[in-house]
Amino acid sequence: MTHHTHLPGPHRRSLLTAAGGLAAGLGALALTGCSGQDTPRTSSDNNSGGKPRRGGRLRAAFAGGGASETLDPHLSNLFADVARAKALFDKLADYGPDLAARPRLAEKWEPNARLDRWKVTLREAAFHHGKPVTAADVLYSYRRIADPKQAFRARASLEPIDLTASRAPDDRTVEFVLKRPTAEFPNVLAAFGAYIVPEISGPADFDKKPVGSGPFRLVSFAPGRSALFRRNDDYWDGPPHLDELEIVVANEESARVNALLGGQVEYAHELNPATARAHENKGRIEIVRLRNSAMQAFAMKTDRPPFDDRRVREAFFLIADREELVAGALSGAGEIGNDLFGKGYEYYADGLPQRTQDLDRARALLKKAGADGLRVTLDTSPVAAGFTEAATVFRDQAAKAGVRIEVRTGSKDSYWKDILDSGTLCSYRSGAMPIESHISQRLLTDSTTNATKWHHQDFDDLYQQAQSTGDPARRAAVYVRMQRRLHAEGGFLIWGFADWILGTSPKVKGVAPQAPANTLDWARFDKVWLA
Repeated sequence: MTHHTHLPGPHRRSLLTAAGGLAAGLGALALTGCSGQDTPRTSSDNNSGGKPRRGGRLRAAFAGGGASETLDPHLSNLFADVARAKALFDKLADYGPDLAARPRLAEKWEPNARLDRWKVTLREAAFHHGKPVTAADVLYSYRRIADPKQAFRARASLEPIDLTASRAPDDRTVEFVLKRPTAEFPNVLAAFGAYIVPEISGPADFDKKPVGSGPFRLVSFAPGRSALFRRNDDYWDGPPHLDELEIVVANEESARVNALLGGQVEYAHELNPATARAHENKGRIEIVRLRNSAMQAFAMKTDRPPFDDRRVREAFFLIADREELVAGALSGAGEIGNDLFGKGYEYYADGLPQRTQDLDRARALLKKAGADGLRVTLDTSPVAAGFTEAATVFRDQAAKAGVRIEVRTGSKDSYWKDILDSGTLCSYRSGAMPIESHISQRLLTDSTTNATKWHHQDFDDLYQQAQSTGDPARRAAVYVRMQRRLHAEGGFLIWGFADWILGTSPKVKGVAPQAPANTLDWARFDKVWLA
């Protein structure tokens, strides 16, 4: 038995990633002045800015999901959803900047020798209504996520757990029984969307009365517009420095920037490279730039024509001029990809040859597939930086191979939901997560966010084999085998990795300079203060 076991922890360069809006009435928002009172704690995570100060309201602008937004943490999908969920709720674990699972509500975890049973000890923490967080709440939350009638994103990540056999021997201990040995079980505890909510007997009203254990309590929520939170003075990890946090929706990047410049918000999520260059080191706003972090891709649906033919998919891999895409869509603020997720992460198959444009080979493959003169619709949206630009660049590249691409621009509010099942080709991107989590959430037959419709039982079996392999070298070999297949015939055309860019007011301090989205310190507003 080992305490705080990380089996294994990904070792990678520091990255930041994300995915993605300002509601009417933003100009009416008012900044609450800082009280000047020091908080009773300091944090080694804080960047320059001196000693943290308590008080004030921070307003953060994110792209959002429109009127369908919800505070149900198990339905989190966009980064605005996750920022709100992190304000209200906690997970058992979360990913550090190196993507290793770190304890949160779980104080420690201990596997048995076979790695098929894990004992998780909870720390002392309380929900907003004062009741302690218990093992029964954990099992209730996980069973809710695993409900096959629901489409909760974390369901695929929790699949290794036998939730019928798992039990709570006491209030602070959960004994997880697994369906098979799982060496990387701490990643399950840190899975995207695996938040802990209190056990209740009926349906929960998350949008009006959400009860979590997080650093803030809800004051008000207007879907597609704003959410206001107030400091939880009883937070187990220490109360936030801020009195209040307001997350406002601004789908247009220009709206987020103008609101930041005009003093209507103090934090703007996801800026374009051109915007960052225009304002960096000019004194009006601070730019937080993390290199080569957000996976940029086109997703081909492999279960329908024309991409159900692997020759067509390979042709599209060869049509892409990745350097031109990075230069044109990202203004050079990134690096090229090789059709694989997780560049720089543990298990990444960096030994595979870098794919380059080969129009002659692409035309030959299309001809063999009977796809001469192919016409395809590419769905895109300004929902994310570089999407529409990349679509235009790729359209022009495809024309050189005889492929006619019609670019169709979709709604920013519903884009991510729309593309999951509809269409055949779309713009796509991802934030940070371990490679095994990317596979479990997006590439298994039962994955709830399987945008490429990659359904292969033998691939699912390889994933389970990797999860059950205790030896790290042998496990890595299985992951490389899986990636070799994805590189040859998968549905993700991953052309680049973009810098991720935030903008803040100069008065905002404590924003972690190296914190990939989907990790603990990203959108960690309980650690931020107003100088």
